[in-house]
Amino acid sequence: MSFAALNLNQWIVTQCHSMGLKHPTPIQQNCIPRILAGDDCIGCAKTGSGKTLAFALPILQKLSEDPYGIFALVLTPTRELAFQIADQFSAIGKSIGLKKCVIVGGMDMVVQGLELSKHPHIVVATPGRLADHLESCNTFSLKKIKFLVIDEADRLLEGHFDHQLKTIFDALPKQKQMLLFSATVTDTLDKIKHIASSKVFLWESKDESGVVTVKELDQRYVLCPSDVRDSFLIEVIRTFRASNKDGSIMIFTDTCKNCQILSMTLNDVGFTNAALHAMIKQRDRLAALAQFKSNHVKILIATDVAARGLDIPAVELVINHIIPNVPKEYVHRVGRTARAGKDGMAVTLITPYDIKLLHATEDTIGTKLTEYKVNDKEIVTILTQISVAKREAEMKLDETEFYEKKIINKRKKLILEGKDPDEIEEILEKKKRHKSKKKYKVHELTHDKNKI
Repeated sequence: MSFAALNLNQWIVTQCHSMGLKHPTPIQQNCIPRILAGDDCIGCAKTGSGKTLAFALPILQKLSEDPYGIFALVLTPTRELAFQIADQFSAIGKSIGLKKCVIVGGMDMVVQGLELSKHPHIVVATPGRLADHLESCNTFSLKKIKFLVIDEADRLLEGHFDHQLKTIFDALPKQKQMLLFSATVTDTLDKIKHIASSKVFLWESKDESGVVTVKELDQRYVLCPSDVRDSFLIEVIRTFRASNKDGSIMIFTDTCKNCQILSMTLNDVGFTNAALHAMIKQRDRLAALAQFKSNHVKILIATDVAARGLDIPAVELVINHIIPNVPKEYVHRVGRTARAGKDGMAVTLITPYDIKLLHATEDTIGTKLTEYKVNDKEIVTILTQISVAKREAEMKLDETEFYEKKIINKRKKLILEGKDPDEIEEILEKKKRHKSKKKYKVHELTHDKNKI
């Protein structure tokens, strides 16, 4: 099937061909005609299946028929994904003079306010920052939008964004087309399906084998002791590099601090990389991603802010430095490779404490991970070097103002809630002193008893 067979205008078909897109994917084949017909839509498909174009193409066609701003609002959970979606809209819509605007945290609110006041056709936003704009200024209105897209719907509707989404929904018109897309079906999406089953077009990719991840993905594990995990990580990279010198590697870990320390450690032992996590300034996050996408840096170390939606074709290996606690997050992480029919590999480092989590992940994805062989003797030779490099990285990080942004954000949140941050800090400090006094008394009593 061609894009022309989906009732898309010739200018869109031409743009798709110029980008090397000849044939629509299954989710595009099924969802685009129904969206053009005016139906609400819920689409679920594996990562790398072309979900963004499934909603971008029909929206741009409708916009070209009746152009005005603000025509469509796209909500997404992460900043990097917001910029990527906006870029895809721009690539297809440049021939109709598309104006788009990205509204995310970490950027100047005044500049964003000015952009919104110019009424762009497409607004791509994270819920928190858009809610801030709606609560703090009245220079723009969302009352005339035709489309509301909720991308990575499972993440946005799981509860963490409820307050912000309420603010946004209060500002939207009652009559609009709702488009929800996700790679994983959760209880929340199931509830939406049951509530709206007669009113909404539902499409979910079916895999008779029950495997959630794509068949081109080679999924492996490495069993290692928890205290030498970093040495095993280095050896996995070296083993992969022995047969693949140019493929890009994404490494996922659990916290911002671990991500930064790991990045510093790897840089120190000769593996040049970029780090991407929430404690980095937004312009530096975009710079790190640009370096990685352009192949100037072959290794990206990230937290789950990079786990969803990012499309980087050069990624050939995903490493889970620490297996995620929620199996569906594993699906999103490993979905950064083996996209659009290409091959890819995912290697997860497992300690004896992670065996239950591994089994839960295997049950979720419907397939078993096989072992990835690394040379244990090589690990012994690099063990001391990696330990020293990591300790030095920890010491350097302690000397920086790494947690400054976190403290500022915490104070800002308290102020917005109408609380005095200094007063709260004083109460917490008193509690801490009281706790330490109690501990000291218990220690004294134990010491006296031992004397007796």
